[in-house]
Amino acid sequence: METEQPKQKSSPHVLIFPCPAQGHVNPMLKLAELLAIHNLHITFLNTKYIHNRLIQFNDDIQALLECYPKLQFKTISDFHDDEEEHPGFGEKIGDVVVALSLYGKPLLRDIIVSEKISCMIVDGIFGDLVIDLAHEFGIQLITFRTVSACCLWAYLCVPKLIQCNELPIRGDEDMDRMIRNVPGMENLLRCRDLPSFKRIAKENDHIALNHVVLQTQQSLKANALILNTFEDLEAPILSQIRLHFPKLIIYTLGPLHHHLYTTKKSPSSSSFFKADRTCMTWLESQPLKSVVYVNFGSITSMKGEEIIEIWHGLLNSKKQFLWVIRPNMVQEKGLLKELEEGTSKEQGLIVGWVPQEEVLSHKAIGAFLTHSGWNSTLESLVYGVPMICWPYFSDQQINSRFVSEVWKIGLDMKDVCDRKVLENMVNDVMVNRKEEFLKSAMEIAKLACKSVSCDGSSYNNFRDLIEYIRSTSP
Repeated sequence: METEQPKQKSSPHVLIFPCPAQGHVNPMLKLAELLAIHNLHITFLNTKYIHNRLIQFNDDIQALLECYPKLQFKTISDFHDDEEEHPGFGEKIGDVVVALSLYGKPLLRDIIVSEKISCMIVDGIFGDLVIDLAHEFGIQLITFRTVSACCLWAYLCVPKLIQCNELPIRGDEDMDRMIRNVPGMENLLRCRDLPSFKRIAKENDHIALNHVVLQTQQSLKANALILNTFEDLEAPILSQIRLHFPKLIIYTLGPLHHHLYTTKKSPSSSSFFKADRTCMTWLESQPLKSVVYVNFGSITSMKGEEIIEIWHGLLNSKKQFLWVIRPNMVQEKGLLKELEEGTSKEQGLIVGWVPQEEVLSHKAIGAFLTHSGWNSTLESLVYGVPMICWPYFSDQQINSRFVSEVWKIGLDMKDVCDRKVLENMVNDVMVNRKEEFLKSAMEIAKLACKSVSCDGSSYNNFRDLIEYIRSTSP
């Protein structure tokens, strides 16, 4: 009589699904590559529009497929089929997210079935889209929040702030009022430092506020949570989240871009724009730590008068600068040409996009004028570059406050766009307080590198995550 052989476990298959925006795809694709390096079967799901931009502007995507046989890309409709009318990934990204949340579930269900998915790592923005599917198929759900832990915690405290009458914000005259009911940040945050979705002054704006709160609460219903941060950077805030949500498994894996770099020893690109590499040649001709790098990210839009103020502030500082101005960032015709013609090659270079990690790691960079997006903030931290923060929206307001008041690695120019203020801040960071900021920046850079090194907190958490994913094998 033949004995029945025990059934073999099949290997886990992980679906990774980011929000279709640069700041979300970037860290989640780096996580996908890290998991692929460890021989896990990964399906990376993008909207068709975003996937086409990745293929168009990144040779690395094809190289990834050749290097990792178990990594594949799939696409899903974003229900905006007209290319010319597509909202893209800028300020109207919310339209795409809403469409996916409303109509994307059947498409996602088909992928789960056809690919035999055993675990999902999904952007926290899509919590309401995937929770039911995870229950339906009995698969593990991990949410990835691409914001800082301090921003996530502020979102989680919104109901308490409303209960205590600290929200809504009543208007411009209210912006410097201190917020008292975010545990761990009692004497730190002003109204203007709260993530901008909470700048609620109009009566009907509570709809946007409620949506953000719901997204955040839904994302905590997953089996586990991934954050692109590290314990030494946000320990007090992480302690608050763990205290209030003791059953939630939290994996802090950041800085993910450096985690990946230390593993494969080369940077990976996931840009939605074509990088102009002439900037690297220009940087080679500049003295040590002499250049202000200026980049306000992939979404920020600016008025013509704001661009002019920034430009004059940079010129008047007498410091060299490398400024990224995206093609879709300037609406006024002729303004970009005016800036380029009015900037001497000796003092500045204006380009459409750059390989940011390479730029920030270059020896000529002395400061970073940034929108304070979380990826940009982490990249600047890793390379020990002090920041001047001009936040635009979302988590950027609270990130810039932590940069200036908690980590002490830069200055916060929030809600101000004035050439004299910028000139003074550039000179403070580059000259007057240079040693002070550099010392703090290098100390945090060492902690960041330690976290992803062998036996560092993020290194060990990543090993734990791999074991968790392997335990999900059907």
